[in-house]
Amino acid sequence: MYPEIQPYAQGFLDTGDGHQVYWELCGNPQGKPTVFLHGGPGGGCSPAHRRLFNPEHYNILLFDQRGCGRSKPHASLDNNTTWHLVSDIERLRVEVLKADRMQVFGGSWGSTLALAYAEKHTDRVSELIVRGIFTIRQAEIRWFYQEGASWLFPEQWQHYLAPIPQDEQHDLVAAYHRRLTGDDRVAQLQAAHAWTQWESHTITLLPSPAHTQSHAADDSALAFARIENHYFTHKGFMEEGQLLRDAHKLKDIPGVIVQGRYDACTPARTAWDLHQAWPTAEFHIVDDAGHAFDEPGILARLLAATDQFSQR
Repeated sequence: MYPEIQPYAQGFLDTGDGHQVYWELCGNPQGKPTVFLHGGPGGGCSPAHRRLFNPEHYNILLFDQRGCGRSKPHASLDNNTTWHLVSDIERLRVEVLKADRMQVFGGSWGSTLALAYAEKHTDRVSELIVRGIFTIRQAEIRWFYQEGASWLFPEQWQHYLAPIPQDEQHDLVAAYHRRLTGDDRVAQLQAAHAWTQWESHTITLLPSPAHTQSHAADDSALAFARIENHYFTHKGFMEEGQLLRDAHKLKDIPGVIVQGRYDACTPARTAWDLHQAWPTAEFHIVDDAGHAFDEPGILARLLAATDQFSQR
């Protein structure tokens, strides 16, 4: 990745409906505008995300989506939907980046949000880079949170099942929702850690201590699990299959799709489906990678994509 950099500006976007969304700008203030959309939902940005872009060529906007990271109030589900986030991105483009158009970069849930924004504001997107493709279809949610990935990681699956009584295990997303939104703080944190550790242990091709510790703190785990489960409970606040149905709107946007072959979190089938719906985008399967953006093969493709577009 590019060397570590610090923001040259940062602040909060007052959404007007109860949220303060943290944002930061890095790189070259006169550079090509780009926005990075983090995963989860509920994950938040990290300093490593700044390093996906050449800081001499890019003016890089990062922000923590509603309820997570440095945004306030912490772990809030109020006024927190896909379309609230799309609105936030558009306001940040206008008020912070002050750009007519911008590159949009998103991975995992960030790819979902990137597609949603690009399909709604097509004329504001100069290029679109997406990784670890997730379109929030029910089959995708079921694969990772009900049955599918459980067959690949049975020992980790037992930890994920542990907070949920057997008579509720027929619908694990709903069972977790009751606990993550309940009043029992002990049960809430137990569920939050079980939910986040399931994902943290399964997103890389090989075990990664750094990833398993990424949401170890109570506050981080709670925001990640509550917000993610909230979105999945409500089916992403979209119609089933909407993002693929409307992908034809992206045909004139230069794009890159990057996908790990052995991604157990967002399997390659969804990336392939997006490629079929958006055939003008470059499509790259990385054969020796899982889901995480910093796995070497995936990282190389992402850096190549941002370098490729830096001079456009």
